[in-house]
Amino acid sequence: MLYLPLSDNAARQAIDATAIFQEWRVAQRDASRFSGGMYFKREGDYEYLVRTRSDNRQQRLGRRDPTTEAQWAAFTQGKQQAQERLTALAQALREAERMNKALKVGRVPTLVVDLMNELERSGLAPYFTVVGTHAMYAYEAAASVRFQAAALATQDVDLLWDVRKRVQFFSTMGQLDTSVLGVLQRVDPSFRRMEGQLESAINNRGFAVDFLRRMAQADDPHPVRFSSDEDDLWPVQAKQAEQFLQAPRYEVPVVSVTGRMALMSTVKPSIFVAFKRWLSELADRPPAKRRRDRLQADTVQRLLDESLLLDIATS
Repeated sequence: MLYLPLSDNAARQAIDATAIFQEWRVAQRDASRFSGGMYFKREGDYEYLVRTRSDNRQQRLGRRDPTTEAQWAAFTQGKQQAQERLTALAQALREAERMNKALKVGRVPTLVVDLMNELERSGLAPYFTVVGTHAMYAYEAAASVRFQAAALATQDVDLLWDVRKRVQFFSTMGQLDTSVLGVLQRVDPSFRRMEGQLESAINNRGFAVDFLRRMAQADDPHPVRFSSDEDDLWPVQAKQAEQFLQAPRYEVPVVSVTGRMALMSTVKPSIFVAFKRWLSELADRPPAKRRRDRLQADTVQRLLDESLLLDIATS
């Protein structure tokens, strides 16, 4: 058997938890629109409506009058409602995650889920795509099945950096005032850059995060380090990576062994299958890896053939 279906109880819980998780994300976005504050500030003989931002920037919106008073009232009410909804959904999500653990809904390594969430919090998620073996967890979740362990055995996760978005990426990194390695260390302080492999960071348990990029094109910087920090990581060129960047992202909520949830952005199943077929035919690739590549391709293709997995990107 290439895979087994989730139990009925686990499948129902996965559906319910996914709905809550998605609504919580919407509530987060809504609440972010009201970040900072709004108040009236007196200057001389007049009062002005001032909007403050989370980064301490201020914007004067106009003198106090019926229009700015209505603007202040709408903002104050909207912020309160958005925060109340976010608080309620956060509580519902915590309960859903407890049930996820009790019913064994997920089995994504906790470190991977924590990494996905940290990239999201840092604003770096749009620049990275999960490729390689860990994409299988997204397909598993989307199809409500469990793959055989041999198809998932790996001690590293591959993240493809979208060099096409480098201007926005470096702007975000500047605002964070840290390195990509520093972001990893928020998840696990033991992460260090691997000796002799500048694209990889490894923790004390031997789990590695590898950063890839497409083969350099005419206007691509190469080589490139993620930040000015001398200890930061240098994404390595990867063959076939361009096809991943050209395809729409395939986004699926996934669940860790502890019940925690995160949004995983990866590639369409059909692209994954084609890539794994290509890898399995490389003569210089170790035989054990080629066998696993074939197993992964066969497993995902079977789900597509049986319509348990849809080859439709979510964004």
